[in-house]
Amino acid sequence: MLTVFRNFFKSKIGLGLTLGFLALIAFAFASSDVANTGTFGGVAGGERVAVVGDSKIGTADLNLSANQALDRVRQDNPTLSMPAFIAQGGLDEVLDQLIDRYAINEFGSSLGIRAGDNLINSEIRQLGAFRGADGNFSQDVYNQALAQQGLSDAMVRDDIRTGLIAQQVLLPASFGTSMPASIARRYARLFKERRSGGIALLPSALYAPAGDPSDATLNTFYRNNRDRFIRPERRVIRYASFDNSAVADSIEPTEAEIRQRYQRDGAQYAASETRNFEQLIVPTEAAARSIRQRVSAGASLQSVAREAGFSVVEIEDVIRASVRTDSSEAVAAAYFAAQRGSITQPAQSPLGWHVAQVTGVTGTPARSLAQARDEIATAIREEKRVRALGDLAAQIEEQIDGGATLTEIARQFGLDLQTTRPITANGRFYGGANEEVPEVLAPTIATAFQMETSEPQVGEVERGETYVAFEVSDITQSAAAPLAEIRDDVIAAWKLAEGSKAARAAAERIIGRLGNETSLASAVQAERKNLPAVQQVSLSREELAAQRDRRIPPPLALMFSMAQGTAKRLEATGNGGWYVVDLDRIELGQIAADDPLIAQARQQFNRELGEEYSQQMIAAMRAEVGVERNATAIDAVRAQLVGTAPAGL
Repeated sequence: MLTVFRNFFKSKIGLGLTLGFLALIAFAFASSDVANTGTFGGVAGGERVAVVGDSKIGTADLNLSANQALDRVRQDNPTLSMPAFIAQGGLDEVLDQLIDRYAINEFGSSLGIRAGDNLINSEIRQLGAFRGADGNFSQDVYNQALAQQGLSDAMVRDDIRTGLIAQQVLLPASFGTSMPASIARRYARLFKERRSGGIALLPSALYAPAGDPSDATLNTFYRNNRDRFIRPERRVIRYASFDNSAVADSIEPTEAEIRQRYQRDGAQYAASETRNFEQLIVPTEAAARSIRQRVSAGASLQSVAREAGFSVVEIEDVIRASVRTDSSEAVAAAYFAAQRGSITQPAQSPLGWHVAQVTGVTGTPARSLAQARDEIATAIREEKRVRALGDLAAQIEEQIDGGATLTEIARQFGLDLQTTRPITANGRFYGGANEEVPEVLAPTIATAFQMETSEPQVGEVERGETYVAFEVSDITQSAAAPLAEIRDDVIAAWKLAEGSKAARAAAERIIGRLGNETSLASAVQAERKNLPAVQQVSLSREELAAQRDRRIPPPLALMFSMAQGTAKRLEATGNGGWYVVDLDRIELGQIAADDPLIAQARQQFNRELGEEYSQQMIAAMRAEVGVERNATAIDAVRAQLVGTAPAGL
């Protein structure tokens, strides 16, 4: 689950700085001002989790950074809880990144390296996230973005300053790294290498005990493996949606409204005419009159315009008002006075002198009130519907602001109040086999997981169509499920764990049987269990690399890291069993001197070498400035984050 988290810190940004830097503004970490003052002198106190050089990392810094790291990981895994995040090493990684951040800052400062305010201002202005509609930096957009993420200007500036110092410190360590061509060729040749062998799977289920454990054994297993049984946070939502049906009685237009609208838009229903033209605009009246005379005598407007070095523009379905707006009243009068097929009298606009040939005339007769009634009624009905729904939503919001409960609101406005089953943050019912919540609730889930209980809100589900009033009525925090509720699941997990132990012993026995005269298949058969058939493998590294779009199975990855003639065991995930990987033969292939793989290998190793130098530089900086950790304070933050801290911490 922490792959996204780890990949973020291994990214190219800042050469693996493992800092917030500009990623902070991309909603990663933020920490308090490193210039925090206080009387803490060492790690004996409880207010600091670590001291890096002369700077202290406070418990609040670690707490805030852990929460923001979890928020980032939740973008890909919405149901990940803080206890699960910490159980998988998330808090330790967050602290390591904070320590690296402070170590780089301390080391850079000791060398007199700094980043001034003007440089920081320049970095902020270059960030696309802070640009307004005109494409330039917007102070309002900047302030809004920071407010949305709970950041301050000082926090952002401090993070950018640290990142800029890190660039100055780390770039020289990794810049221009290059792997020798001879080494790159040797590694590239490995892609031609072919490995052959066998893989056997020993499922835990086949070795699991048949009987149930004793209560004492089960309790001990549950206590030692509570992190495996953590449930995600669940919330129960009460809601009432309302749409057109809620305002149907109030949106029907009256005869007076229809008549008034007809009178207001009389021009729309009067007789009208649209025309098509071929238009030519020339600089002088003389030129316009000459062109008109030639066309009137039978010449084509297109050919006359072409001879004069001009081009004709086709205009379709225009009314007189449009021509008047785009050119002038004189042009409009001339265009709409001419007969179909004729050439218009020259008329002037700010663009020049216009002549046009009328190619089409379409007349629309006037419509009476009776003829336009249905169209007008539909338009008024739609306007009143949108307005009435918005008014209803506003009235409900006023009731909420006034302290009304959702039950009272539903009763007052005749809404159908419903209650969901527990929902997880990914928008599915808890324990519902991926059953999704009602569509009308889907847009509210993210908000609902930020709300307190019994605090109703109104949301627009579909613009101008559907609204929903909702509240969180119950919150079940993420925690390990009580043993009594999941006893069968824990028993099944215990059996798999015990089966995994027995499968491991079987893997050792199988490896012990292997030799010159015993194949992997024969060694597996000696177990006298109905085990899956041994899978024979013959793959080159190049063929293995072609599977990069798919996850490479761990047994295959192990086979390509073993010595010829050896066998190794490998545990399957989730106590699923054990693999025995037997590598029979390695065949080294040949590679041409101009094979593209050599250049690719060199490019990859150049990048990896640069990142390795950066990490080594960071480790050296840690040692130079000195790092002390306060295990007591770290444990206190961990307990607070998982909800097991004593009251008042």
